[in-house]
Parts: sequence; C-alpha cells; structure tokens
Amino acid sequence: MWIAQISDPHLRPEGLFYNGVLDPAAALTMAVAQINRLVPRPDLVLLTGDVAETGSAEEYALARRLLGRLAMPCLAIPGNHDLREPFRDAFAETPRQGPLHYAAGQHGAVRVVALDVTVPGKHHGEADAGALAWLRATLAEEPARPTIVMLHQPPIDSGIPYLDAYNCRGAGPLEAVIRDFPAVERVLCGHVHRGMTQRFGGTLLCTAPSLATAIALRPYPEAEPASWLEPPGFLLHHWNGQAMLTHAVPLGVFPGPYGFA
Repeated sequence: MWIAQISDPHLRPEGLFYNGVLDPAAALTMAVAQINRLVPRPDLVLLTGDVAETGSAEEYALARRLLGRLAMPCLAIPGNHDLREPFRDAFAETPRQGPLHYAAGQHGAVRVVALDVTVPGKHHGEADAGALAWLRATLAEEPARPTIVMLHQPPIDSGIPYLDAYNCRGAGPLEAVIRDFPAVERVLCGHVHRGMTQRFGGTLLCTAPSLATAIALRPYPEAEPASWLEPPGFLLHHWNGQAMLTHAVPLGVFPGPYGFA
C-alpha cells in the first residue's frame, strides 16, 4: 500500500497569496498533479493539517475543488489555522460534533487513525485526557493491524525555539499510548513546515514539509522567527506487508530521466 502525505498548504481565497510570497492554490494544484502521475499510484493521500490559512468558507471550497482532482481518496485533519466547524463541513469523514477524531480502515492494508489535538484559538496542540482515551480505545479495536496515527502538531521538540513553543503538549502520556500498540508503524505530523524524523513511542514519527514556505532551520536559543521560499515537497510511505518505508519527494518538474543510475 502506498500513501502520500501532504501538509500545510495554507490555502487563501483564489488569487490571494500566502503571506504575500506564494500562491498556495498553485502549489496544491502541482502536488495533486504530481501525486496522480506517480507509478505506482498511491492508494491514499493524507493531509496533516493547516488546509486553510484563515478558516474561511472560500478557502475550504477551494480545497475541496483542488483535492477533488486526486485520483484516490484524501483524508485530512485540522491544524491550528483551521476552524473546526467549516472544516467539519468541508470534509465528510470527520465527525459531526466534538473534536475531529476518526479512524479509516477501508482504503487498504493500513488503518489510519486521525487524532485532533488542536486547541481552538491557540497555536499549540494538546493530547488531553479525552483524546488519549479515544486513541487508546480506537487502537484497541484492531491492535494487530498496521496503523498510521496522524496529528497536526508534533509531540516532540525540534530544537527551534519558535517552533517548540507551539508543539503538541502531553507528549509523555501520548507516547505511552502509542508504545502499547506495536502495530503503529508511523506517527505522522505537519505544522513545522520541515521534514523531521525521530523515534517516538517505539515507532517512527515523521513530519512532512509544507506545500507553502519552509520555516527556517535555526536550532539555537536566540533564534528569531523566519521562513524561506525553499522547494516544497511531500512524503511517500510504502507498506510492503512487513514494514513501512518512507520517501521524501520534492515538488516540481525536473530535468530527466537520464539513462543511468
């Protein structure tokens, strides 16, 4: 099973730029086209949050139109820039009330468990007691099935001070739940606009780069917040029946292919 992971498109109403420097609709359009061209074609796309920049109905309508061009299903979770109610209206798989937790096992061998750790009105995330209880009960329904847990804010430190102020709080109890279920093959996050990997709860946690700008890699205490217009990208996860392999894929059209390797 092949699973593409995109993150943080920060869509604006059509024609408006993200922070004045990038057309997020063009970036998402390119990502959709590139994923559709992949061979083998992915079975599923995951979108790990910050679909919209302000949470407006226009932004979600644009998201549904662009994501509707995918040749495969797309599962999304909210980020700190999303608003729960319009997000709920835009994505049919999300529950009709409460936090936007859900599980989806109908798309292939790997089950996807979406954990909504957003805190309305705040930029940090929190794995609170209710979210942890839901996650434990949901993982226990199919404890031996290969599973991805996706959430927006990562429950780890990057070493970049202006990122770590807004990570997912409650990391210790969350890690304990994940550790109790060895079939969790990946914990997938967005939010940091950078690709990172770290062991977490006995498995591997990965963050996907943003389809918008990249947050500057400044891992020192006095760092000032900054971003770069770096090449965007996405992650491609492959479950071969025994293990999961993750590839980092740059977004774009490049010279080649050449007849050597």
